[in-house]
Amino acid sequence: MVPENASSADLDAPIRRPRPAGTFRIGQISGIDVLVTPSWFLIAALLAVVLAPHVEDAQPGLGFWKYVAGVAFAVLLYLSVLLHEAAHALMAQHYGHPVSSITLHFLGGMTAIDGEARRPREEFWIAVVGPLTSLAVGAVAAALWFVTPGALLQLTVFGLAAANLVVGVLNLIPGLPLDGGRVLKSAVWAIGGNAHRGTVAAGWAGRITALLALAWPLLFQEPLLGTPPRLMDYVLWLVIALFLWSGATAAMQSARLRRTLPSLVARELARRTLTVPADLPVAEAVRRAQEAGAGSIVTVTGSGAPVGIVNEQALLATPEERRPWLAVSTLSRTLEDGLRLPVDLAGEDLVRAITRMPAHEYLLEQPDGTIYGVLATADVDRAFRERNR
Repeated sequence: MVPENASSADLDAPIRRPRPAGTFRIGQISGIDVLVTPSWFLIAALLAVVLAPHVEDAQPGLGFWKYVAGVAFAVLLYLSVLLHEAAHALMAQHYGHPVSSITLHFLGGMTAIDGEARRPREEFWIAVVGPLTSLAVGAVAAALWFVTPGALLQLTVFGLAAANLVVGVLNLIPGLPLDGGRVLKSAVWAIGGNAHRGTVAAGWAGRITALLALAWPLLFQEPLLGTPPRLMDYVLWLVIALFLWSGATAAMQSARLRRTLPSLVARELARRTLTVPADLPVAEAVRRAQEAGAGSIVTVTGSGAPVGIVNEQALLATPEERRPWLAVSTLSRTLEDGLRLPVDLAGEDLVRAITRMPAHEYLLEQPDGTIYGVLATADVDRAFRERNR
């Protein structure tokens, strides 16, 4: 049960994180911020330079405008990347997962989904819808190529078709952090009934994929494509391999941490609480708490309704000679929305609740609204660290 001043909708609301430094907000899709990193402008410039000779061949005499055409293609290409990421985001919202942002960067895009899929089916559809969208865009662009007039427009449509088909196929490779890795995770999860085991399997598949990417220019490029690798090929595949390896490793570490979350239960971490009048001197409140063996102090009204939590750090910083002359309310934080939590909160719900309203202490309430105790963030952090050793 949720306390009177915090509805279930409050607990399910998305966590509003600050916008990452250096990103630009260019709009919203279904209430989701669309951000662009500065690296995108570098890619746009590189594409303009790389594509300039092809644009010149398709439409001679453009001069400087051939670079503008390259930038325009970069914009169209990343719009298709945005469609890919928006598909992930909208499917996640369909399953009730808050989505805080979509970020476009030099390697493509990233969708920040809060929380994890609750069932293998959710994991599968949230993951697979992105590559399917890219394949659909690529197929439509390929079909349009046959009816597109003009060599320059045909070049643009061909580039969009090829890029989206490649992105769709590569993202289905079964290894994290690629979408195909999440598809593999959902399959292992569905078969074995364990999401953590699915993530570990997909993570190792991602690491193997990274090693294959690193070996591509050395072992596969010339036999399969007939072209010897250049220095730029080695650099490109090294970047891709590092991205895949780090993404797979991060996913495996995250899975290990998330496996710990269910063991974090607010009731088990609660401190015994002493309730005192708000005007009681600090020294007397501390004396009573020590006698009662309480680890926290809550101020209440004359009728016993809780109004504040004494901040432990502020209490420790108050000199003992001042404590007899200070009312305990001067060291208390008012119990505003978000500082009252159900005592039975646990796991990811608990972490989301304290992330949404950062504080040092929270009041834990029983289903009938009575005080159970106080939850200190320091105790949650300590328990989390101890269970991940």
